[in-house]
This record gives sequence, structure tokens and C-alpha cells, in this order.
Amino acid sequence: MRISLSITQLRRTGMSKIELWHGPDKGLIACWERGKDLSTEAPELAELTRNGELVPLPWKGGVENAIKSKLKCGTFRYLAMWQGLCGTDLMIDTDVELTLRCTKFGVQVVFTDNFSKHVDS
Repeated sequence: MRISLSITQLRRTGMSKIELWHGPDKGLIACWERGKDLSTEAPELAELTRNGELVPLPWKGGVENAIKSKLKCGTFRYLAMWQGLCGTDLMIDTDVELTLRCTKFGVQVVFTDNFSKHVDS
């Protein structure tokens, strides 16, 4: 499923938790909106993401330190929140894995819905 929204899109209001987290987008838009909010609350964190760091966030996908395997898995919810924190449009296709490399630690993170393919990460 492709999900895309412009960074200029206003935050949705009046939605229940069920609508936010269990709708067709599976909470990705809510994660992105929270990332947008976080970018104004923590501008220094937003700057790190704009420089390519995959900073620790509530969802799996952030890199806290270097690891031997140099590869780990991340969730699309992390990716959505990270995109909002970066100040970029929400652009996720959940049918396609996406790999990003953390500029701070050199670790590659594969964002996927299929963690069984990457059991060791």
C-alpha cells in the first residue's frame, strides 16, 4: 500500500485512537504527524535526522550504536515518524522494503513488514 502526504498537510483532528491506529494506513500517518510535532519540540533532534542519522525513536529502526552485523530491521512506523521529524513528505510503500544507512554509525536499516526474512537483525 502506498501512502503519501505533503509536509504542508495539516494535522488531522477529531479522530479516535481506533481511527488513528487501526485505519487503512495502520497508524503510519499518525506516526508521521507525531514526527512533525517532534521536529518543533526538539529541533536539534530534527537536525540530526536531516543529516541522515537514524535516531532512536519509540519504534524499531533507530540506531543507538555501531553493531557488528551492520544490518538491522526497522518498522514502517519508525520510517513514517522519521520522515515527519526530517520535515519531509510522507512517502511509504509498504509493499516494498526500503534500506537506509545511518550516517553516524554506518548501520543499514531495512524497513519492512516481513521481519522473518531478517531474523538475525
